[in-house]
Amino acid sequence: MSNKTLLLVEDNPSDEKLTRRAFAKSGVSFEVFVVRDGAEALEYLLGTEQASEAASRLTPSLLLLDLKLPRVDGFEVLRRVRADERTRLMPVVVLTASAEEQDVLRAYELGANAYLRKPVDFLEFAEAARIIGSFWFGLNVPLPASR
Repeated sequence: MSNKTLLLVEDNPSDEKLTRRAFAKSGVSFEVFVVRDGAEALEYLLGTEQASEAASRLTPSLLLLDLKLPRVDGFEVLRRVRADERTRLMPVVVLTASAEEQDVLRAYELGANAYLRKPVDFLEFAEAARIIGSFWFGLNVPLPASR
């Protein structure tokens, strides 16, 4: 996974716009793909579409996952990502508004690499985006492409 791509799973268009804007201000270069719910995320990552179409997509080097999603929630997405051989080692950062202790615990139990609360203030959000980008696409040594 040597590419620099992020799959953002976010159902709120305002939060998507805010996230894209924050990443653009971060100064770290990577491509962002967006899906709107958990079912779309699972189809994107594990789907059954035509092999040629699936092969043309890049496997994201980071999954940025909201928990409160329509159709399939973020916990189920995380569970299925970790259960599949193709994606079980993919870094997953939960980015959610939930501060519930049980949500934090469950996310880590299901294999999240990090859990971040969505900052309300844009400057705080931009700083969080800068740190996410700098760490995952700069400092972090990614999983070898041969894996």
